[in-house]
Amino acid sequence: MYPDLSVRKVLIYRTGSLGDTIVALPSLHLIARAFPNAERVLLTDLPVHPKAATAMDVLGQSGLVHRDMRYAGATRNLGEILRTLREIRSFRADVLVHLMPRALLSDARRDRAFFRIAGLRRIVGLPGEIMKNRYDSTTGMYEPYASLLARSIAELGDAELENPENWSLHLSAAELESARRVIVPLAGRPILVCGPGTKMQSKDWGVENWRALLARLHARYPSYGLVLIGAPEEADYCAYAAQDWTGPKLKLAGCLNPREAAAVIKYAEAFVGPDSGPMHLAASVGVPSVVVFSARERPGVWYPFGKRNQVILHQTECMGCLLQTCIEMGKKCIVSITVDEMERAVHAVLSPIAKATTIPL
Repeated sequence: MYPDLSVRKVLIYRTGSLGDTIVALPSLHLIARAFPNAERVLLTDLPVHPKAATAMDVLGQSGLVHRDMRYAGATRNLGEILRTLREIRSFRADVLVHLMPRALLSDARRDRAFFRIAGLRRIVGLPGEIMKNRYDSTTGMYEPYASLLARSIAELGDAELENPENWSLHLSAAELESARRVIVPLAGRPILVCGPGTKMQSKDWGVENWRALLARLHARYPSYGLVLIGAPEEADYCAYAAQDWTGPKLKLAGCLNPREAAAVIKYAEAFVGPDSGPMHLAASVGVPSVVVFSARERPGVWYPFGKRNQVILHQTECMGCLLQTCIEMGKKCIVSITVDEMERAVHAVLSPIAKATTIPL
């Protein structure tokens, strides 16, 4: 059945920011293969935080989608709902691809009713069943969210998650050359990229831990250059964390958009940071990550894709809490992770034996 060359307009429903967009890449590649002649428009929500990256900041000129259509998420404002309905109807899409798996049938039925009212008759990705991450009892891991997304639109074909090309942001030669110029001050050294900051208190490992880790890594890998990335408001956090790295370093927090950050990471040996958007950017360019995870999510769901990644997670009795701020338990899951553990994990990625014997995604 696919590719369907007759389809001229496709509306793709997917909300979220940086990480939510990266994990959808294999599905977006699949949609582009299924409807190669179509104008592909992304229906997405306005960023919750005014400084948060939009999906189009991530996708740019990749060609996976051609433009976006934004609405105020979780709104109850009737005027905004009607405006969105009118905009969807005016696009006159031949197909809606629904990339928002629902864990409740009531939510799936609500979405189907809304899009029917908006004039969409052909819908892909709203199966008549709840969509939850499957659990693998042999590994103790839950299905990655990227896999759940791909499974929800499996009627279009195989998203081939293990193929690195399906994680590509299609960075342009100009974007890669611009990144190369940015890192010229590191004078051809091997590079470690670190993005220690996070907007979520429950995911924050602590700036003193990051400072201690970077000091040890500098002592162990004195030939390396360090690149610090993050949001503008994380610049001071990054600077303090790298205070004891006395070798060459570039403080780029607040200086790069998501695609520029991905291009810089592509030149690195590894990315080090917390569970955050940049670890997914690293996965998209095939660079391994060493990540400190809190237990707010179930293990495996949001791990970065790649065979050389090192994820450090301590499973506690409160796992899966989904808290953005953890007070009562004192963030016991993440603060119990030691600098020693993270140092060993970085070495497992950077050691010559590891790089020679493992296969990147």
